[in-house]
Amino acid sequence: MALPPCDIDVTVCEVGLRDGLQMFDTLFPTEEKLAWIRTEAAAGVREIEVTSFVPPKLVPQFMDAQQVVEGALAIPGLTVLGLVPNMKGAERAIALGVHKLNFVMSVSRTHNLKNVRREREESLEDFRRIADLLRTLPEATRPKLLGGLSSALGCGYEGRIPVDDVVRYAAEYAAAGADEIMVADTVGYADPALVRAAFKAVMAEVGPLPVSAHFHDTRGLGLANVAAALDCGVRRFDASLAGLGGCQFVPRATGNIVMDDLCFMLDSMGMRTGVDLQKLLAVREIVARNLPATPLYGSLARAGLPVNYATH
Repeated sequence: MALPPCDIDVTVCEVGLRDGLQMFDTLFPTEEKLAWIRTEAAAGVREIEVTSFVPPKLVPQFMDAQQVVEGALAIPGLTVLGLVPNMKGAERAIALGVHKLNFVMSVSRTHNLKNVRREREESLEDFRRIADLLRTLPEATRPKLLGGLSSALGCGYEGRIPVDDVVRYAAEYAAAGADEIMVADTVGYADPALVRAAFKAVMAEVGPLPVSAHFHDTRGLGLANVAAALDCGVRRFDASLAGLGGCQFVPRATGNIVMDDLCFMLDSMGMRTGVDLQKLLAVREIVARNLPATPLYGSLARAGLPVNYATH
């Protein structure tokens, strides 16, 4: 593996407030969500997916989407993301002024039916409608549109997903007007060889369009997959503080890669994230006091920084 040179910028995006909290029936208080967002932004994380615009009756955890978005938008320099599964969710997010819409569909037909209750072609048609709507907005205030491909590297129902399918749907997103493509290993199925094959193929297909990565650590390969994606030229990664997350529709699908460990790995390799590791670790206290019975993962939190470690 030929890893990229040091001294490059890598963007990390916190998704625990959406991907992590969607797993809990107990409501995380709105003010505590905002404290999490403010504190992590102060630690240097510049992109945070703060909520999901799904119907509150389906996921009550996000009934406070408006308050959370409004509070997050008040933080200078923070890019505020919201997940949108359909046109209605996109319209809500646009009205509130989020900076980036994360539209999600699954490359796996079975997972898409379970997750958003639609065929993949129906999801794509909604994506095209959202892209058309965005083009009618003033460019200065128009949110970016991220096309998320869930279960792209494996599915808890269908198993391995053909790389050709991932490429085909990435191309559909690009043709419709996506500003960025996200390839997601939603259930932690992938290995570094598969990551290299899939990302190289997708990036070759969509050309200069940015391609980012979303990995889970279900089988312990999350950070190895990050290294493989870095090798392909990926420079933006999702992660979750303390490894919160999973998928409600897939048994044994555990959490996202740990934000703290990701930032430490990138920093130790000489890459620039802009994140203060000690300040980031302190954010875990907010999660711990609100989810006292939930295991919080992370090797850096357990072991601490190495002796005489100098951050980059």
